[in-house]
Amino acid sequence: MGEITDRQMNVKPSDKDIWINESAPKGHGRFIARIMPSGDRLFYFRYTTSEGKRIRLPIGAYDRDGTSGITLKVARQRARELATLYLAGTTDLREHLEAEEAARIAGREAEMARLAANKAKSVAEAHYQAARKSVNDLFEHWAKIDLINRKDGGAEVRRMFKKDVLPTLGKLAVADVKKGHIVEVTDALLARGVNRMAKQIFSLIRQMFRFAVDRDLIEHDPSASIRKAKIGGKDTERDRVLSEDEITYLVKMIPDAGLLVTTQAAVWIALSTCCRIGELLGAHWEHLDLDKGIWLIPAENSKNGKPLTVYLSPFAARQFQRLREVNGGTQWCYPNRHKSGTVSSKTVTKQLGDRQRKSDQTIITNRSSKSSALLLPGGKWTPHDLRRTGATIMTALGVLPEVADRCLNHTEENKLKRIYQHHTYAKEMAAAWSLLGERLELLSRPDIDNVVMINRGN
Repeated sequence: MGEITDRQMNVKPSDKDIWINESAPKGHGRFIARIMPSGDRLFYFRYTTSEGKRIRLPIGAYDRDGTSGITLKVARQRARELATLYLAGTTDLREHLEAEEAARIAGREAEMARLAANKAKSVAEAHYQAARKSVNDLFEHWAKIDLINRKDGGAEVRRMFKKDVLPTLGKLAVADVKKGHIVEVTDALLARGVNRMAKQIFSLIRQMFRFAVDRDLIEHDPSASIRKAKIGGKDTERDRVLSEDEITYLVKMIPDAGLLVTTQAAVWIALSTCCRIGELLGAHWEHLDLDKGIWLIPAENSKNGKPLTVYLSPFAARQFQRLREVNGGTQWCYPNRHKSGTVSSKTVTKQLGDRQRKSDQTIITNRSSKSSALLLPGGKWTPHDLRRTGATIMTALGVLPEVADRCLNHTEENKLKRIYQHHTYAKEMAAAWSLLGERLELLSRPDIDNVVMINRGN
């Protein structure tokens, strides 16, 4: 018989299996080849089991180049390895190899389980370490991802947190923050009497911790069990409207209230245009054409993201002209002190609030000494109340509520109207602002006692 050769392995198939046996001493097992009628060429190791049963154990399919199967040399080497096992006493080779394969698979699975356990441990450790990050770190992460998308880049929220949140929570590990820590922050705000700010800051804290939950930094939001309604009481919608008597008081009080000329102008512009104070403080001179009496509030400056063209009455245009005499040398109507951008949106609100403190309230350091210069009979008022007041006067003068809403740049709540009604109301709005300006001109007259008031207030 001798050794099997490649030439033998490549003989033409017949209609029956062709078996080729390689020589081997008796009792060593035998390396054999098979050429099937289909043309398949296979290698086997033939041996006898402990029970005397003859077995042909497959080694592999033949391929001279070893690309789609194994070469003769490799097959023979494998047969010799099996013969060695057989001579060493492993007479049940198939069972032995199956046991080896099972052990190999079990070992691989055990190793994969070990690696998975290590990975899970690493992930858990990473989560643990992430949770050990301080609230200061969490705030910076949140600011870079979420707050940066706000109009001011998160500057106002950063200011609020730096003042009222981070001094209390900043050094705590995120995972260590409990309900009591958050309540400590809001209680301090409530003690100062700034209930609305307490609610606002609580909402922001909740947003930050939900951000942490979404990123698996912590499992549970520590603010989740705190009811917002418990922070400073139930929200109430402001409905403060200045009466015309109060407007006449303002005409007399504002010049002696220690306000900047630019702030005085802001009061009358907010009242005569019904704009939001932030829209005014963010205005650029390029948005205004005082000759034509037009002020464009671009989409990026408006609360609802929709642009608005304001038709200025002579009264409103005159206030902008006063403003230009002071700030006309910059690109902004209200530049900051460094002339690098606009002022804070809170600037005017703070100045007006500083001058509406009752006699039993403490004067705040570095604030105006004229703490009651702008107190009005109807109570505290804000720039937003001026906006509401202007719209109220419009409707009292006969302006349709729908037109007044357009002047306020409110979004139409009725979906069908938003879709199908595209009338601009430009003429009606211009007429409404003109009526309002004329009324304010009248209320500003020295002989105001001869004017019949259409809104005396309560």
